[in-house]
Amino acid sequence: MQNLTPPLRRAATALALTALTALTPAAWAAFSITTVHDGNNAARPQYIIDTDAGLVFKVRGYDNGGSTTSAGDISSLVYQGVEYADPSRGTQLNSGADWLYTGVSAVAVKAELVDAAGNTTPAATNNGGVVTGSDYIKVTLTINSTRGGKFTHYYLVKRGEPHIHMGTHFTEQPTVHGQVRFIARVPIAKLPNGGPAGTPGGLTSQGTWPEDIRGTSYAIEASDVFGFPAGHAYAGQSRSKHYANMRLKDWQFFGGTGPGVGMWFWRGNNEGNSGGPFYRCLLQQITSTHNELTYMVNYGEAQTEPFRLGVLNTYTLMFTNGAAPTAAPATDWHRVMGLVGYVPPEGRGGVTVAGLAGRVPGVPYTVALHNAQAQYWAEPDPVTGAVQIGGALPGNYTLTVYKDELAVQTLPVTVTANTSFALDTVAINNDPASTPALWRIGTWDGTPKEFINGDKLTEMHPIDVRMAPWTVAPFVVGQGNPATQWPAYQWKDVNNGLVVRFTLRRGQNTAPLRLRIGTSADFNSARPQVQVNSWLSGVPAAPPKVTRNLTVGTYRGFNRVFSYDIPASQLVVGTNTLFINVASGTAGTRFLSPGLAFDAIDLVRLP
Repeated sequence: MQNLTPPLRRAATALALTALTALTPAAWAAFSITTVHDGNNAARPQYIIDTDAGLVFKVRGYDNGGSTTSAGDISSLVYQGVEYADPSRGTQLNSGADWLYTGVSAVAVKAELVDAAGNTTPAATNNGGVVTGSDYIKVTLTINSTRGGKFTHYYLVKRGEPHIHMGTHFTEQPTVHGQVRFIARVPIAKLPNGGPAGTPGGLTSQGTWPEDIRGTSYAIEASDVFGFPAGHAYAGQSRSKHYANMRLKDWQFFGGTGPGVGMWFWRGNNEGNSGGPFYRCLLQQITSTHNELTYMVNYGEAQTEPFRLGVLNTYTLMFTNGAAPTAAPATDWHRVMGLVGYVPPEGRGGVTVAGLAGRVPGVPYTVALHNAQAQYWAEPDPVTGAVQIGGALPGNYTLTVYKDELAVQTLPVTVTANTSFALDTVAINNDPASTPALWRIGTWDGTPKEFINGDKLTEMHPIDVRMAPWTVAPFVVGQGNPATQWPAYQWKDVNNGLVVRFTLRRGQNTAPLRLRIGTSADFNSARPQVQVNSWLSGVPAAPPKVTRNLTVGTYRGFNRVFSYDIPASQLVVGTNTLFINVASGTAGTRFLSPGLAFDAIDLVRLP
């Protein structure tokens, strides 16, 4: 199909759709909207969009009463003559736009041409009616909740591009599933592969994808983490959609490939998402029947912030001949599309920082802005520490400097439209590593990556045979290696009672000392209780309960520092023994028992 001329390519595309609906030849005019009535019923319209770039897709304009399909779904998705949608499973918002809000099934669907000046021409109302244009197409879905909230979703097309730009804006969080996503379920024969290495859920060194559950036979956890049967080449390994993740700041697209095709979601700036630059969540699942590409606008699992409302979130479904995208799709034309919540570049502002003082050489830093409405981030210059964040919505923000993933400095800033808020060099003065330690295990960086299994936490379940054992011998300060002798995670029912042995010299036990334990996430209200020699600490206050995290590919939660002041009378010259136990009143077994992720542990003098 790739060698056909444009007219022949469009003709081939038309033939591919004939089985779905009878169309007049005029329906295949270049760059057009064709209205068809299913069953010749005017109350059952669908809108066929020809991009004039080999991609033709159909949007359902009515509720057909199915539990897996909805008004507003993309019911057909034909690229270069091949159908990539499953008509029985929606390519859709959440589980259908008619199931976003409790008690609401009405979805308004409006299709129209838009010219370069922003003038609109509605789609035809008669069966087989065609409108043609030369610039853009917009399809708008509108859902109103019973509490006055409004959800608006757009499909946008620029002539001559095989892309479906999307925009999602909502004033109330959906109540049925408590998340906002767009999912494309592609028949597996058409898109059998995941993405390349270096993308979320990308190809691993063993030639597999961590989200590919084909061949698995049983659930390891819940109904979304799976294992392979005995005798299988991958017996003992785990797979899950949750392991198709990556820190938000580290990826720009994800997707999959098949014969002669690549399908990719390209993310926008994620200003309306929640969780910050290091947030991780599922993005893809490959099953025996479908390759499911899931763009998350927001998601509740392991979430660290309230959901943001009233922001236009933009992203793009891109088709290629199989190659991964190399450049962002142009979006400057969005300004004429009449989108709810759209703010043009001149209506935005930014922040510049002259430099960062107090950085640790060799450690990556991130500077981020956040408030209740939006979030942004950028990486500072590795030499000067200078950083610029642009394209931010006007408002008052908290600027946070992260040492890897640990917040080490915050200050307020104000963003004004079409200007840049300028800051002189910012001094980092809240890095716990700046306090001299008698000893330290790990690095104060907001992550457990330097510990046992730290390189595998986001790609597999803790029970996976590729994981090193979680139980360890006592760690001897000055001799032990955290990478091989201290676990990244501790669970109450797996490896409780971790032991550290440390030596104090004469004079080091004449005053109380402070033990600090940093964690990057906790599950089931886990927190550390410690014993030093015969002295037992109190139990810290319980952190709020959160969703699953440690077993579903993320150590990213709330960074916490627990401090314990050890009386001098309980410290001895020579060998001292520290016991660390997970405390929690919440029940749970094995890897779903209360647990925590370590950041660093050290012993310091009291200020």
